[in-house]
Amino acid sequence: MNKPTKLLICLCLALLLALTPICASAGEGEAIPVAGETDSLPVSVNAKAAVLMDAGSGQILAQANEHEKLYPASVTKIMPLLLVMEALDGGGLSLADKVTASRNAAGKGGSQIWLKEGEVMSVEELLKAAAIYSANDACTALGEHIFGSEEAFVDALNRRARELGMGDTHFDNGTGLDDATTTHLTSANDVAIMSRELLKHPAILSYTTVWMDYLRDGETQLVNTNKLVRFYEGATGLKTGTTNKAGCCISASAKRGDLQLIAVVMGSPNSDERFNGAKALLNWGFANYAALTPVLDPALVPPVKVLRGTSEEIQPKLPQIAPVVMKKGEEGKLKQEIQLALDVQAPVEEGQLLGRVIYSLDGKTLAEYPLTAPAAVEKMSFGEMFLRLLRALG
Repeated sequence: MNKPTKLLICLCLALLLALTPICASAGEGEAIPVAGETDSLPVSVNAKAAVLMDAGSGQILAQANEHEKLYPASVTKIMPLLLVMEALDGGGLSLADKVTASRNAAGKGGSQIWLKEGEVMSVEELLKAAAIYSANDACTALGEHIFGSEEAFVDALNRRARELGMGDTHFDNGTGLDDATTTHLTSANDVAIMSRELLKHPAILSYTTVWMDYLRDGETQLVNTNKLVRFYEGATGLKTGTTNKAGCCISASAKRGDLQLIAVVMGSPNSDERFNGAKALLNWGFANYAALTPVLDPALVPPVKVLRGTSEEIQPKLPQIAPVVMKKGEEGKLKQEIQLALDVQAPVEEGQLLGRVIYSLDGKTLAEYPLTAPAAVEKMSFGEMFLRLLRALG
């Protein structure tokens, strides 16, 4: 090969290398930027997975790698907090109840309030410590108090996760400590689901929105691990988490007007990226979506005829309409459809389904509400039927 030919080949190779894009793949366990149309995220989030959910409807507004199973760290505590709130609302637990710390609870590492074995605190004090300061010892003490043992506590966490349809989740503990486990896993999607369920208990906001509080007559200071509570407009919580395996995670909730959003970010390389990603998702959601409460005109829901009933007709009970979420500017495209039976056969049970109200946008159902019988209607006896016939003939 002569010299001019060699020179030409070298020039071609150099040109090819210059035009070839340089790609770098992220190694296993590293945080990767998830952004752009292909990932369904409209903003840049430096994390392994992310989800933006409307808390009211459960509608996912943006997601990336939402079903990837990841270590959640202390974001785990959303589920124990949910079980505590359900026990409180169900009457089986009181904020004033006294809890005695076990050796097991007092021995938990990581974030803690340094419980001593045999130390007594109220449910409310331990709830503060778990929700605000992410205290592992407090969370375990609450679980043991409600369910009798840590094992039963963990079983309850997994059972509730299954009930909520959290198919990507398995809990090995209620704290998120993951040094000794490879199976304590969940996903951004499932974190959003349990976060939404927790927000159905408004009393939890008395703890998740607190920036600073104290225990032990002011001797123990609690500072919220979620900086958004102090610095983000409308922040309502919810929970952060950090371990070497999980990276930096957060489930961040915020409410402005009728719109309440949940931003889940999992596996960020540092705390700032976690908070920046959550803020970016929330900002985008509030800028682009609106919550509209449709008005159902009672005149559009006529009575339903009851065949052979002690009442000739029944007026359907109107549902309480919650806000529906849609992109700003599309409010005028919301459609309402009423599906209602012309008649029903007696007997009619209280709460029996008579029809539906459906709200849709561009052919996609946003919300559906039942129209039900407000009271029971008995079937006419032969004598009542005969008397009614006589009255009709007369």
